[in-house]
Amino acid sequence: MAGLTLRDVRKSYGDVQVMHGVDLDIEDGEFVVFVGPSGCGKSTLLRMIAGLEEISDGSVAIGERVVNDVAASKRGVAMVFQTYALYPHMTVYKNMAFGLKQAKTDPAEIKRRVDAAADILQITDYLDRSPRNLSGGQRQRVAIGRAIVRDPDVFLFDEPLSNLDAALRVQTRLEIARLHQRLNTTMIYVTHDQVEAMTLADKIVVLRDGRIEQVGSPIELYERPANAFVAQFIGSPKMNFFETADMPASAAAVLGREIGANDQVGLRPEHLTPADAGSAVIQGKLELVENLGEYALVHLATANGTEFIAKTEKPPVEALGETLSFTIKPELAHYFAKDTDLRA
Repeated sequence: MAGLTLRDVRKSYGDVQVMHGVDLDIEDGEFVVFVGPSGCGKSTLLRMIAGLEEISDGSVAIGERVVNDVAASKRGVAMVFQTYALYPHMTVYKNMAFGLKQAKTDPAEIKRRVDAAADILQITDYLDRSPRNLSGGQRQRVAIGRAIVRDPDVFLFDEPLSNLDAALRVQTRLEIARLHQRLNTTMIYVTHDQVEAMTLADKIVVLRDGRIEQVGSPIELYERPANAFVAQFIGSPKMNFFETADMPASAAAVLGREIGANDQVGLRPEHLTPADAGSAVIQGKLELVENLGEYALVHLATANGTEFIAKTEKPPVEALGETLSFTIKPELAHYFAKDTDLRA
């Protein structure tokens, strides 16, 4: 096992720079998730760690060894891709054993590693099958098993669940979490899904436009986002944002703070609770209700036209078009400067 150190890592394609001086420390045994919107650079950064993309500047170290000029096969990493990339003419056993066989590993050792990985992933009964006779979730487990048998220092996952349906994503996500607990190996996982990031990570790295916006534990990013981008990206449904013109006169007294012209006030949907008009922090016209059984997502719009969501235990009794009022505990409100988007 090993940790990773990235120092001023940059990537350019000709004159276009796509990674802008990334600095990051990943501890031995940590589960780190790179998260961000499409095109933010998370997969590019992962591929540079793997050795599949050349580093334009800076350094990547795995353990104490700088690996900038080390071939991908010699870095001690194993990568699981979005596509399963299994050999269709080989059995599951042969797919998992292929890399070891190419490395001329002793056949007895190959069998020991494949059997152990199959046991961990509960695919022992499938070792003699071909990939076409497996479900999508089973194929992804085979791809993960192929990485496990290499006994790498670092596991790299590039959006491994994106091709699975919703139920299989949840199941496979749990299997990956259990795998980390069992192996206690450093894992880096790329996703655009903040739910995956929140449920899997020891540490989340939020990326935007080739730069790190914030690094921290899931609860740190949820409770104290560094800027408005992180605040809206972490949390589902995303955080609501309001300006002075959106808020009633009672808001400042409830929040214990005047709302300035440069303030953005962030209120999470799950923290809004119904209130009377006199103690409202925000009011809105009821536009739509999504009744999801265990809770309801109430869609509203302020008189100023700003749309927002409140997450409530039960659907409101009011009719569409009526005005609803909500309050919040002052310590749960977030403030960001409009001119910089930074936490105020």
